[in-house]
Amino acid sequence: MPCCGKNRGEDGNQSEDERDITSRLEDQQQLINNSSGDAEVSEDGLINTGMLDTISQKYESLDYDTNFNSLLLDEVRSRGYKFVVRKDVLRWVVMFFVGILTALVACCIDISVEEGSKIKYGFLSWLTEKGVTDNALWMPYLSWVGLNVVPIMFGSFLISYIEPVAGGSGIPQVKCYLNGVKVPRVVRIKTLVCKAVGVTLSVLGGLAVGKEGPMIHSGAVIAAGISQGKATSIKVDTKTLPFFRQDHEKRDFVSGGAAAGVAAAFGAPVGGVLFSLEEGASFWNQALTWRILFGSMTSYFTLNMVLSTYRGYTGQLSNGGLLNFGSFENATYDYYEIPLFLIMGAFGGLLGAIYNHINYRLTVFRMRYITKPWLKMLEAMMVAAVTATAGFLMIYLISDCKSIGNDPTENPIQMYCNDGEYNVIGAIWFQTPEQSVRSLFHDPPGSHKMLTLGLFSVVYFLLNCWTYGLSISAGVFIPTLLTGAAFGRFFGTVLATLLPEYFGTQHGKYALLGAAAMLGGVVRMTISLTIILIEATGNLTYGFPIMVVLMVAKWVGDFFNEGLYDIHIQLAGVPLLGWEPPPLSATTYASGIMSYPVVVLNTKQKVGEVMEILKSTTHNGFPVVDNPMTSSITGKPSLGKLRGIILRSELIIMIQHKIYSELYHEWEGKLNIGLFRYAYPRYPDIDQIQDQVTPEERQYTLDLRPVMNPTPPTIVHATPLPQVFRLFRAIGLRHLIVTNDESEVVGMVTRKDLARYKVELQDGRVERTTMHITEQVE
Repeated sequence: MPCCGKNRGEDGNQSEDERDITSRLEDQQQLINNSSGDAEVSEDGLINTGMLDTISQKYESLDYDTNFNSLLLDEVRSRGYKFVVRKDVLRWVVMFFVGILTALVACCIDISVEEGSKIKYGFLSWLTEKGVTDNALWMPYLSWVGLNVVPIMFGSFLISYIEPVAGGSGIPQVKCYLNGVKVPRVVRIKTLVCKAVGVTLSVLGGLAVGKEGPMIHSGAVIAAGISQGKATSIKVDTKTLPFFRQDHEKRDFVSGGAAAGVAAAFGAPVGGVLFSLEEGASFWNQALTWRILFGSMTSYFTLNMVLSTYRGYTGQLSNGGLLNFGSFENATYDYYEIPLFLIMGAFGGLLGAIYNHINYRLTVFRMRYITKPWLKMLEAMMVAAVTATAGFLMIYLISDCKSIGNDPTENPIQMYCNDGEYNVIGAIWFQTPEQSVRSLFHDPPGSHKMLTLGLFSVVYFLLNCWTYGLSISAGVFIPTLLTGAAFGRFFGTVLATLLPEYFGTQHGKYALLGAAAMLGGVVRMTISLTIILIEATGNLTYGFPIMVVLMVAKWVGDFFNEGLYDIHIQLAGVPLLGWEPPPLSATTYASGIMSYPVVVLNTKQKVGEVMEILKSTTHNGFPVVDNPMTSSITGKPSLGKLRGIILRSELIIMIQHKIYSELYHEWEGKLNIGLFRYAYPRYPDIDQIQDQVTPEERQYTLDLRPVMNPTPPTIVHATPLPQVFRLFRAIGLRHLIVTNDESEVVGMVTRKDLARYKVELQDGRVERTTMHITEQVE
């Protein structure tokens, strides 16, 4: 909730935003009356159809701003420079262990998937051959469906019933966290367990998913846990690293954990650093860059060593990541191919825009109708069955045979091919998506017919659209790369057919560029994705073509809609702040966007009064002012001159430990910054401690001056919106106090006040729109 009152005038009339919402509610009620009556309506009255112009009140900001109160300054004075050095050394130590543990989790997932896939597809391959011999193909078909549905049933149960925030890839949630939004339960141990086990089951279930995206979320959770020295979920507190128990410290480690996840997933430590920078981090500096790179490198080499040992090559560090595209031989390209790269990028951007639109419509449908946990499980199981059915029909109906050779295919099936041959489409389906991507990159020319590639591209594209957003733990990187690789190889095959003297051996190159174009068109990443693909292929030669197709794919896709992650963030109603303020917003001032009236506290306040304020409001921060006075400007009663700001959590800890002026002799010498750090991050609620306060103590006094932040960021009411936005985002604020010319508090700017102003890019038009704030976005 905002930290102050709603945007109401002093006469109590509705603000412009409230009138807009009232008008929308009336329009939506008319829609309900005219419909069949099956539309769901959320508690706040808004139709539950997944609106892109709504912000949910349930999302709070993180307290990135450091409170330089007297308690912190006392600690700085007493501990000295040695403490500063110790903290810096421990940051490196923590990042080292983040890299190691992230890599170990990645190894567990990878080995489980690899061993499970060998058993599954080996059995299906044997059963298919037996079915062909016995004329009983129903056996492999039903077995395939069953082997898909059963793992998905358990994986979906973990997400639907135990931890919903562990669903999907987790990248949108991590992006929101690094942007400064407190996403509930996003970095808890239970989330990590459900994410790791769930993604293993999802890949084994044969869906169009990948395990690389969830590794980024897993790394973020690991970093958040290790850096705090405690696990609140299982009530374990090592009482170490208390000085890292602050939101801004935790944010830096989460950035490193996400980068370590990328390094483990793709074997791309530099790409991991750039991913954290491009996709989320709201704060960056040189020291943080070095630490994150160190954590990424540690993750990369740890996973490399473990997988080399697992595969029988101890000491041979050749397994760089969960996804290794393999090296390209004779990696060359000519100047006349650049227009072809532009065409591939444009086509990838168009396909990405179509993908995002279809998935957006599916997500809205799910938000409106598939709301029960058992329905979410049923849908996931149905998609698993349809995926097996689509694969089986393609194998049965398409006759694409090839002689058995040295191709990267682990489970070749003969089906109706001649002796010494195997079914090419069957080889693609009877392996994990990662292995299929590698096959399309490195199969020799002539390995795939155009019909096979074209049909597989269409089918897998649709399955991929349907799968993302299911109640499972799964990533979108690998299935999108596989779809793009098939379309790119199709493009290369067409070129080789038309101009064999120029393009006869270039199939793998165009498969790689097609994969890049498709993924760029869906997620709209540029810098980090370029480096990730370069590191995953170990080839810098294709760096320029990859960059070209990614840039064109992003530009073309942005003409129609936004990236997939941004769409899902908007559907969830998260108040995400972009990199830049809305254009042409300099004529909007702080007085026009701030929330008011503000709930303020005096420097000395009765305990009972503070408790009543905490119980009657949900605000997180309260400006501390001198006693109310008469304004010398307006001649009307004023809230008082600003002295500082104090957080709800700080007030609750003061009441919990009875830091009252009348009991000074009892807590003298015990009040220190550690009281607040040990309670982080789950501070008690006022309802949990109110019984500890006696009626006599309610008349005691709280002196807020030692605990409050005496130098909070402030702006005057005439500050333009771009300046407000840049100050708010650069510092990572949660509250920005608005004052008049005499430093009297007149309002407060919060994240939601700024996130309401958004720029839309659609069909080539740039428009500034105002978002609507509602209590809940279902």
